[in-house]
Amino acid sequence: MSVKACYKLFGVDVLSPLFYAFLMLLMGGYSSFLSAKTDYFVGAGVGYQEDKLDGANSENGEDATVLFNGGLIINSEHRVTATYSYKDKFSQSLFFASYDYLYGINNNMSLNGGFLLGVGYNDISNESSMDFIRGLQVGTSYHINKDWSADLTYRYIHQDYEEEDVEIDDTQQVVIMANYHF
Repeated sequence: MSVKACYKLFGVDVLSPLFYAFLMLLMGGYSSFLSAKTDYFVGAGVGYQEDKLDGANSENGEDATVLFNGGLIINSEHRVTATYSYKDKFSQSLFFASYDYLYGINNNMSLNGGFLLGVGYNDISNESSMDFIRGLQVGTSYHINKDWSADLTYRYIHQDYEEEDVEIDDTQQVVIMANYHF
């Protein structure tokens, strides 16, 4: 193996000036992240969920959903959240991470919009499957005080579930969450 090949990292020449520029940019971004104002939270909520099902063995996909989440808000504008959502009808569990941009209207209220990625576990007609999910979400957040906030969110989620002549085309949720900030 040549000496030049030893200086390759993931196919990038580590002696390249562009690599050093990228490394400096990354280090600068990391230091600004460390100095960012970060607000951590955990929460729970309830909502309405409708799954659009197609196929011979499909059933009504409407039911209540229960959600638990945790995450952080960076500089009052960027929210990263991990969420677990459970719907009792056909035992559906959704695990996803989401990003929202928060647009402040005033000191207590903000509008938000973003995307989500994760996995969904569905058990329909005795056929279970874990599949990739992705979607978009919009909503509003209201800070009740420094420790508590409430969110009202609409989500459109696309699932890849297709088992035994049943396919989930999409999932739509309207949820209200209460979050504790620490």
